[in-house]
Amino acid sequence: MALWFVFALMTAAAIFAVLWPLGRTRSDAGGTEASVYRDQLAEITRDTAAGLIGPTEAEAARVEISRRLLAAVDAEGTASVGSSPGFRRAVSLLALIGLPLLAIGFYLPLGSPAMPDFPLAARNQSPSPTQPLNNLVAQVEQHLEKNPTDGRGWTVLAPVLAKIGRTDDAVRAFRNAITYAGDTAARRADLGEAMAMAANGVITADAKAEFERAVALDAGEAKARYFLGLAAEQDGRGSDAAAIWRDMLAKGPADAPWRPVVTAALARVGGGNAPTSGPNLPALSQGTIASVQGMNAGDRNAMVQGMVDRLATRLKQDGSDVEGWLRLVRAYMVLGERDKAKSALADAREAVGTDAERLRKLNDGLKDSGLDG
Repeated sequence: MALWFVFALMTAAAIFAVLWPLGRTRSDAGGTEASVYRDQLAEITRDTAAGLIGPTEAEAARVEISRRLLAAVDAEGTASVGSSPGFRRAVSLLALIGLPLLAIGFYLPLGSPAMPDFPLAARNQSPSPTQPLNNLVAQVEQHLEKNPTDGRGWTVLAPVLAKIGRTDDAVRAFRNAITYAGDTAARRADLGEAMAMAANGVITADAKAEFERAVALDAGEAKARYFLGLAAEQDGRGSDAAAIWRDMLAKGPADAPWRPVVTAALARVGGGNAPTSGPNLPALSQGTIASVQGMNAGDRNAMVQGMVDRLATRLKQDGSDVEGWLRLVRAYMVLGERDKAKSALADAREAVGTDAERLRKLNDGLKDSGLDG
């Protein structure tokens, strides 16, 4: 009811704005001007009789003032039409009836008179930069449930899902982004990366196929080419991986952000030698991290921080992966981050809980780490 009361006040204000000028007494500007000219004609007659001006000048003045008097009288007649009582009544009636009808005619098809009030608590659920990321993701997912063909929504959601460790959902989101927002090399490369993340760093056949599609669309797609080299490395074809990465370094920009990653990968395979790990080489092995210990902190972090963060995030979502916890703790130890390694070990034991077999496997895997000492 409060909304309708506000609308009624607004309508009354609009009608008042129209009727107020019509209700005021109009000053007859045209009549005042005509009276002035009549007074001037009478004054000329008096001045002529008194001998103040000659007959010739008096006649010329009479002609000019008479012309102005006629124009003023015509203007007065035109103004009287707009100020007639009949005209005012017609305008008043139109304002009283026409304005409300016009407002209702616009509101009913465009507004929502049956919509309930929007509670303050519900308004606070609107997205804001301070909301937790998971809440924002949930709101975007609700939007996409109602608008499943919103390609832009899928494009925005997919990398966020990958970042928070929901890799299977990220794969689905990247597929939908390709379907509804267009097939591009970058989206294919992102899809392949999400597939690899879902497989704990292993470049599966499906992920490799996506990287190959990306390169087919754009031969210079850096992410896809890097992962194709990684796929060759995991297959035991170190020389093929080295050839891919050398070509990237030779043809890529000197300031490309991926150069440290590719340089370290090339060093890892010995410039063409076979890798030390087998085809299931994990994305976060000790050898991978140890190969960059000689680099400066900035380059090292640029190369491994993303992988470490993704693994840590995934384990927070699903802590049942003991091998994942072992890789994370070892990674922190190799990087010299002992405090983070201890914290990860504590999180791992909490996640494993009372599962005796997983706890034994975790303790056996780290019994020589010295973290409990």
